[in-house]
Amino acid sequence: MLNKYARAFFTRVLTPFAAFLIRRGVSPDTVTLIGTAGVVAGALVFYPRGEFFWGTVVITLFVFSDLVDGNMARQLGRSSRWGAFLDSTLDRVADGAIFGGFALWYAGGGDDNVLCAVSIFCLTSGQVVSYTKARGESIGLPVAVNGLVERAERLVVSLVAAGLAGFDTFGVPGIHVLLPIALWLVAVGSLVTLIQRVVTVRRESAEAEAAAAAQDNEDDQHNASHGSEAAT
Repeated sequence: MLNKYARAFFTRVLTPFAAFLIRRGVSPDTVTLIGTAGVVAGALVFYPRGEFFWGTVVITLFVFSDLVDGNMARQLGRSSRWGAFLDSTLDRVADGAIFGGFALWYAGGGDDNVLCAVSIFCLTSGQVVSYTKARGESIGLPVAVNGLVERAERLVVSLVAAGLAGFDTFGVPGIHVLLPIALWLVAVGSLVTLIQRVVTVRRESAEAEAAAAAQDNEDDQHNASHGSEAAT
């Protein structure tokens, strides 16, 4: 839902900014690299110290680079396999930094081993969810399912909860519980999504193999028919 509607909205909003960067001679790859560096810095500098509000502000400022670089590439007519590869790879780095920052907080000042483990699970499951689709497509399957929680949902739920939880340092009572709730939701949602994609790949694989076997059988019958006709 977020990929379909929110991405389209922000793409329109950020188009003038993308055009401005193009006029300044900035390349889409440069925006991708700077955006990822900003997200990583925001996550690993602020989150391990429990500064969730300011960390989320920094991350949010840079996370929109994921939309800007693609917008620039389309305006330039230079969308490429390399750009898509770089963008997708660095997305995984940024996601790892965000959930790694949560894990470092709960392993240290947050003093909660369970939530540390949940953060690590969110990090790992997010990577695996992306891998299942990429791997399925690489072996020729459509992987025709998005799943319950994709990258956009993981980021929005986690970052909104972290930003709000950061108001705890400004004296807002009880709001710190939002981040643990969000991490559990992301963990469960990621697990469901992983199962959905694995089941889909298994079904599509079985269908593809059955179709291939049927085609082979049809070819054998066709060849046998031609052989019989040639013999007569």
